[in-house]
Amino acid sequence: MTTLKSHCCFCSMQCGLELIPDASDKPIYTVKPSSDFPVATGRLCQKGFNAMEHTIHPERILHPLKREETGAWSRTNWDEALSHIAHQITTLQAEYGKDAVAVYGGGSLTNEVSYLLGKFTRVALQSKYIDYNGRFCMSSAAAAANRAFGIDRGMTMPLGELAKSKYIILAGTNIAECQPTMMPYIIEAKKNKAIIVTIDPRNTMTSKIADIHVRIQPGFDSIFMNGLLHVIIEEKLYDQAFVDKRTHGFAELAETVKSYTPQRVEELTGVLAAVTRTIARGFAKAESGIVLTARGLEQQVNGVENTLNYINLSLITGKMGKPGSGYGAVTGQANGQGGREHGQKADQLPGYRLIDDPQAREHVAKVWGIDPNELPGKGVSAYEMIEKIDQGEIKAMIVLGSNPIVSAPNTSFVERAMKKLKLLVVVDMFETETAQGAHWLLPSSSFLEGEGTLTNLEGRVFHRPQAFQTPGESKLDYQIISELAGHLGRGQYFQYNSIEEVFTELAMATAGGKADYSGISYERLKAEKGVFWPCPSSDHPGTPHMFKDSFDHPDGKAKLFGIIPKMPAEPVDQQYPYVLTTGRIANHYLSGAQTRRTEALHKKASVPVAEIHPWLAEKIGLGLHNRIRLTSRRDSLVFDVKITEGIHPRTIFVPFHWGGELSINRLTNDKLDPVSRMPEFKICAVKAERVDAGEDNALRL
Repeated sequence: MTTLKSHCCFCSMQCGLELIPDASDKPIYTVKPSSDFPVATGRLCQKGFNAMEHTIHPERILHPLKREETGAWSRTNWDEALSHIAHQITTLQAEYGKDAVAVYGGGSLTNEVSYLLGKFTRVALQSKYIDYNGRFCMSSAAAAANRAFGIDRGMTMPLGELAKSKYIILAGTNIAECQPTMMPYIIEAKKNKAIIVTIDPRNTMTSKIADIHVRIQPGFDSIFMNGLLHVIIEEKLYDQAFVDKRTHGFAELAETVKSYTPQRVEELTGVLAAVTRTIARGFAKAESGIVLTARGLEQQVNGVENTLNYINLSLITGKMGKPGSGYGAVTGQANGQGGREHGQKADQLPGYRLIDDPQAREHVAKVWGIDPNELPGKGVSAYEMIEKIDQGEIKAMIVLGSNPIVSAPNTSFVERAMKKLKLLVVVDMFETETAQGAHWLLPSSSFLEGEGTLTNLEGRVFHRPQAFQTPGESKLDYQIISELAGHLGRGQYFQYNSIEEVFTELAMATAGGKADYSGISYERLKAEKGVFWPCPSSDHPGTPHMFKDSFDHPDGKAKLFGIIPKMPAEPVDQQYPYVLTTGRIANHYLSGAQTRRTEALHKKASVPVAEIHPWLAEKIGLGLHNRIRLTSRRDSLVFDVKITEGIHPRTIFVPFHWGGELSINRLTNDKLDPVSRMPEFKICAVKAERVDAGEDNALRL
């Protein structure tokens, strides 16, 4: 037994792990941080230290399972499972058309598996319907970056630039709990005299280190940003040379923010005029500055516009492409960046190419060995695929690396819709809430068993080695996809002897695209500990810093957008007077399929707890032993309560990592941003009522 290496399977930091064998001859390992991966500064968070536990959990699925007419699972073999699934798919497609079958992927899959899922959907199934749970993570930030910069890479600079920055704005992001090993970079910046500003409806673990915390109610981001932009433009604090030489749209922006004086912003948001002026002047005058955003302002029907307004701040102050400066969207999922670059999104082909671009179709079709006319058109977003199921257009779905019955909004509807499927195949390690309604459950590999590459929040592509063999009869994800393609009669397009061969093909498919990996190889990644894309040739050094000289629009300039703030899809009213917002907590990850099966993490947070302000607690008469009932226009649920002054008085926060009667997404709003198709998780109108001890019969874990 020797020390093995891997990377944590959870957040977008992708910290390096070392698995240290026990002194005995038993297969027991201790997880420790790896010091030779240049991202997490030799640290792990509590999830990282416990990352191995779920991979050896007794509930892990180790054999293919099929659903009997009685509703029970029965064990089967791979040949029977794949043969029957392929037969059902071809039968449904013969009756209803190729697009009757859809694929639902995930943002924690490797680049290779993400790529293969897109290829499988378009080549083996010949269906236009594929999307993934990353639609609920990065889509608004991606759409905004594409509009402003002409390209989407989550962070425009490496993490190391944070320590060099003199002014950092963290908006809608709770880094201390969601990306804990990123905090040392922020703390280092603070030691170097940087000013830290946090913007969030809650006083989070992150805001504790801030010099200024702006406690803003969800939905008011663009109003507040317009106030900052107004001060900078009115007081002529913007970078005139940068704006003139490297941007378009300044006149429109200036006219839009003209009426958003600090006094008016105070009236609309409650943020003191002096605070608006202080932040605006401080950021504009600082010699360097970084703006980081995340889901707090992105998971809204106005999420793209909110993000564009924060990008406006970076651009008009000239804080792009310079040391200690830049904009970044803090990716949530393990491979949230790479997962959206290579074909999982409804409208994209590998390399961030658009599927309706004739040149893109021709290039990728040539790599795949098919006629470009065989490629389907673009499909719809993840939630819209669920709506297509409800409407009867999609009859079958393959889910790999996701748990939409917990992670999607309005999950009661999602569950009802998915029961209409004539075929639901789930590829997973566990019988998740989604798998509980599946017809077939195929055992997949864990992160310790699946070699491949991922792309972290910086845009750094790196190699994750295989540490263990797959247990039982479980298979590697790429093998499952390739073998199913064979049973569908399209196996000639999926002939791979190793996952490295998949990456080599991926690199060819991305050549010339925005996310160009063609200069990257496994050999390079192992030698260099990662390479930043774009990297168009083997002698190219990669691109750690974006936009030093130009942006990715044809004229090389960035675009400024004058944003007129809009109402949320579901404003509060007399019947539903409070704002429910959701998010992550430090102990859990996404739908909790892994972390709820990790004893050390589950013990610390076994149930979701609603955070409310003392004002609200008093208003509804909440006592020591009471719980709270939250009711939206979609459902009603009961939760334990934490009363804290560290939250906006009219905002209620509940984490989303649980299923069943503990799933807050049964309440959330399913309205979508018109551009990104991101659901409005962060704003949901609810009413709140006291529940006395013994009155409720809600399920408790």
